[in-house]
Amino acid sequence: MLKLVSAFLLGAVLALGVAWNSIGGLMFSEQVSPFSVEETTARIQKNIQAAGNGWSISGLRNPAKPVEADGGNVLPVLLIEACSTKYSGPILKDDAVRFLSLLMPCKISVYKKNDGKVYIGYLNAGLIGSLFGSMVGDIMAKVVVDQQKFLVMDPSQPAPPLIVPKMGGEGGSGSGAAAGC
Repeated sequence: MLKLVSAFLLGAVLALGVAWNSIGGLMFSEQVSPFSVEETTARIQKNIQAAGNGWSISGLRNPAKPVEADGGNVLPVLLIEACSTKYSGPILKDDAVRFLSLLMPCKISVYKKNDGKVYIGYLNAGLIGSLFGSMVGDIMAKVVVDQQKFLVMDPSQPAPPLIVPKMGGEGGSGSGAAAGC
């Protein structure tokens, strides 16, 4: 009996270890882009504007810039911020889930790795939403559908210009009604 209990506990510990090591791969996704960091970013921005459902670009950040200003050398990274008040509104109105404002606006990261390829990184909105009940889960399921539209890289379409939102407020998260949502 002791061997059976020990084997069960060992199996449970190993299963938890595997789950712990793979949770990052479940929460975040990345895909390769065939374009440069700037062109990929511009294409995503254009897709956000065309997605409908109230989406707007609320910011564009360069998290590598402060590192470079401090004397560091990092590969290019651009962080696109987008918001839809259609989706953020119900969450921000509900006291029980308002803390999810930490995830607003939605962010998509475009970056280059040492292998020379450009990648798009994004949050698994469906998984995150499912952790917080049916209201948030239903909203985030809609976000996932729109998010997939954002990530379409159609090489037959000409490269759009990069959109650099006007800086507003302390965080520089953009301007207009959608900023910071």
